[in-house]
Amino acid sequence: MEKPPASARRLRIAVVGLGGIGGAAAGLLARTGRYDVTACVRQPLDRLYVEGPEGVFDVPLRTFTDPAAVRTVDWVLLCTKTHETGAAGAWLKKLCTPATTVAALQNGIDHQERIAPYVNGAAIVPVLVYYNGERLAPDRVRYRPVSANELVTPDDAGGRAFAELMQPTPLHVLTSADFVTLKWRKLLINAAANPVTALTLQRQAVLRRPDIYALCLDVLAEAAKVGRAEGAALADDEPQRMMTSLMTFSPELGTSMYFDRLAGKPFEVEALTGAIVAAGQRHGIATPLNGVLLALLRAISEENAKTAR
Repeated sequence: MEKPPASARRLRIAVVGLGGIGGAAAGLLARTGRYDVTACVRQPLDRLYVEGPEGVFDVPLRTFTDPAAVRTVDWVLLCTKTHETGAAGAWLKKLCTPATTVAALQNGIDHQERIAPYVNGAAIVPVLVYYNGERLAPDRVRYRPVSANELVTPDDAGGRAFAELMQPTPLHVLTSADFVTLKWRKLLINAAANPVTALTLQRQAVLRRPDIYALCLDVLAEAAKVGRAEGAALADDEPQRMMTSLMTFSPELGTSMYFDRLAGKPFEVEALTGAIVAAGQRHGIATPLNGVLLALLRAISEENAKTAR
């Protein structure tokens, strides 16, 4: 792997959120040897082990547990769950200046509005993630690509800069001029897989049941109607396309909501199903099935939040 000349300044990258998504990104970036990579974590660790399609590798990784100890960086990769963004605010405020770029590797459709209050005027690049990440232990993560493009950004200056940053890693970045459509397509994928796996406590094999498959099609039909009202160019058969895509995923894969429910944690209900119901209300579009899922998911997530305190 070709390294930059010694005179080139090494970019400083901080990864906030070292779960399956953030751990894979941190490990792959650190392995290139091109960047100074640090991680903002609850518990310190010296090395990070990453399992991927090419096997297992490990890298030394500098970690911080106190926001007061960090300095500003060139890039922040925000990889927390959406509902943890506020808790990550102390890190972001210490890491960011107007010269920083924050790549938000998070679910949902409102990255800018959610993150802007914490980043001191830094640029924000929304990133759609198309690899499955799972944290196996505090110092070990596993990632599995589920698409030809593991990461998707808008085709603008920030998105292209992020693609250049990730170029030395195996994670391919697609930049798109129609990011609105793509972020709604990602939301549709999540709108089916996450609620069903969390509520049934089963991995994605459950989506192959004929009754669950049919339910998902109806849930997605509601969501697609809302997405079109939001400006997404979704096809008439978009729900079927999404389910066909989900059937290409390994039935052994979990989802973020599934893993969080197993762990007794609150989960991303508002950024996923909640976002669909809220957008439907804005446009006067009924979303009864998504509304039922939202009520059930909120009840579980809010109870988990009480227990976790």
